Amino acid sequence: MLSACKRTPPATETPVVSRVPQTSYPMPPLKAANSELGWTVANTQHVRLLDSKDKLVVLDFYATWCEPCRASIPHLIDLHRRYGPKGVEVVGLNVGGPEDYEKVPTFAREFHIPYQLGIPDPELENLYLSDDPSIPQTFLLDHNGVIVKRFIGYDESLPIELETAIQSSLADTK
Repeated sequence: MLSACKRTPPATETPVVSRVPQTSYPMPPLKAANSELGWTVANTQHVRLLDSKDKLVVLDFYATWCEPCRASIPHLIDLHRRYGPKGVEVVGLNVGGPEDYEKVPTFAREFHIPYQLGIPDPELENLYLSDDPSIPQTFLLDHNGVIVKRFIGYDESLPIELETAIQSSLADTK
């Protein structure tokens, strides 16, 4: 069963939305967007999405308190380890709000996350999440910054679908 969280931290329980898996392609190619869009990493360094244009990029929008987001982390770690050397970059972007940003280092240690975690620029967050703010949301971008696949929510089918999309995109670049 697919589940997703609303983007407000839970008062007592994480609100979960169950629905049929959704994928869509609403975003313009990266080259049409502001070239400075990106995210800030823990050391306050700004990273531009455009700097990853020669890689396949998996952008995962999450919050530390979101149970479906937490459930997706082991698979993202596995993708990073297996496909990182093949030119796939996994990036986790926290959209849990200012109170949640402080929890990211502990979250990263708890899950042993080896890929980059950051806080998205407001414009980047709006670009990707404006039509549906549910999390987790995972985007696969090709070498030109064009969205190959968008996943809203998480269930047991997502890891297989995301890996299939990555393998297909890697094969297309050969």
